Parts: sequence; C-alpha cells; structure tokens
Amino acid sequence: MTVYDIFLAPFADYGFMRRALIACVCLGLGSGPIGVFLMLRRMSLMGDAMSHAVLPGAAIGYLIAGSLSLTAMGLGGLVAGLSVALLSGLVSRVTVLQEDASFASFYLTSLALGVLIVSLRGSNIDLLHVLFGTILAIDAPALYQIGAIATVTLLALAVIYRPLVMECFDPGFLRAVGGRGPLYHFLFLLLVVLNLVASFQALGTLMAVGLMMLPAAVAQLWSRSLPAMMAIATGTAMASGYLGLIASYHLEFASGPTIIITASLIYGFSILFAPSGLARRFFPRPHLRG
Repeated sequence: MTVYDIFLAPFADYGFMRRALIACVCLGLGSGPIGVFLMLRRMSLMGDAMSHAVLPGAAIGYLIAGSLSLTAMGLGGLVAGLSVALLSGLVSRVTVLQEDASFASFYLTSLALGVLIVSLRGSNIDLLHVLFGTILAIDAPALYQIGAIATVTLLALAVIYRPLVMECFDPGFLRAVGGRGPLYHFLFLLLVVLNLVASFQALGTLMAVGLMMLPAAVAQLWSRSLPAMMAIATGTAMASGYLGLIASYHLEFASGPTIIITASLIYGFSILFAPSGLARRFFPRPHLRG
C-alpha cells in the first residue's frame, strides 16, 4: 500500500469522504478559536453542558420533520441551546446558585428530555445518530450550513475580538470604560451555540464539544500568545479531523469517535512534549551561566 493509497485515495475515490473532510475543516475554523475563548473564560465544562442542552431542540426538530433533517434539528438545537444559556444566566442572577450549577441542572434536564423524546418516537438507530453524529452522511445542504456557521463565527470574532479579549482578562476595566460586557457575553454564547449546532450534526451531542476543547487545551500547552493559540487550536482541529477520517476508513472504526480520539492522542502528546508539558518539568533545560 502506497502513501497515496493511505492518505489521499479515500478522498479521491469517495465523495462522502470529501464532504466529511470539508466539514472537519469548517468545524476547525469555527470551533478552534471559540474553544480557546471558552478555556480562557474558564467555561470549558459549561461548553460541554451546552452541547447536551441542544438535544431536546434537535429532538423536537426531528419530530417536526419526521426524519433526521439536519436543518430542522439544527434550528431546534439553536433555540434550545440559547434558551438554556439565557435561563441559566437568569437563575444565577436571581438566586444564590452560581452559573455553573445552573448550567449543570439545565443540561441534565435537557439531556434526559432529548433522549426521552427521540426514544419515544424514533428507533435506536435514530437515537445513536443523534447522540454520536453521522459525519459520513453529511450532504451538501448540511455542508453549506456548517460552512455558513464557520464564516459567521470568523466574521463575528473579527468584529468583537478586542472587547471579547478585554472581557476575558479584565472585565472590571471594560465596565469602567462603559463597555457593554453583557452584550458581548451574549454574542459569545450565541457563537458557542452556533458552533455546537454545527458540531452536533457531525459528531452528535455527546462529542460536539470535542473539537472545541481538546484543540484549545493543546494550544495552551504550546503557546501563551492568544493569536498563536487560536491558530494552533484551528490547525489541531483540522488535523484531528483529517487523521481521524483516515484512521476510521482503514481500520473500519466509527468516524466521529475516531476523530475525537485522534484529538485526544494529540493532546496526550502535547502533555508530554509541549513547552508547558511534563518533559520540560522533569527534564528542564540547564540555565545559562555567565
């Protein structure tokens, strides 16, 4: 077997592999930078909670469409994810509960409700598709939707980049100069939900946040500069998608989990050998002597 047969032939021979690869590239472009901001804002677990929160909306979209319509399920997931985000923020402001506790409560309820809805009206195969995604079954309309979400994400980040960075590192200063912190927080949550909806179509609700947080963690181990972290996270997400698809094709594994496991392997390698990893800690470079 030649190098071409291993790394290029699957995409040259099969249209569904090409569509899956383009979807992974688009997901990397949108989810990579969003994951970095989630990590910097210490909202990593909230991102996971919100990925499960889209499930009841997707299930309702499935019931309305009568099939696994990615457009209907995506719109339902967007409404459900935003609703959970807004309700969690509201509860944390009018009660003694912290926002992370509100997210946990709502996401558990949403996950159970979504699974119940799908299991009542669909088959076990439908439930598996919703929970674990169908990246190899992505068609042209779904690809256009994922590409549009990635484009909107990049344009929105370009517009709100400076206030978003300021809110991450010094929200007190943003309030002091009259910045609209809550507005930027809501816009950021909207981008998070949009990218979770895009990832949900490919990886399912259980792993939708995988291409956000694992590449972001890799990026933090390799760099301390925010632009570099965003670039590394994007590249890691794309590489995980490509290598995961190659591995799943040749080994006949499920594509979605293989992509996330590939990202996990890159994360494990980074833990060992990155500048902020274990190798530097246990084998430090000798200090220069004058």
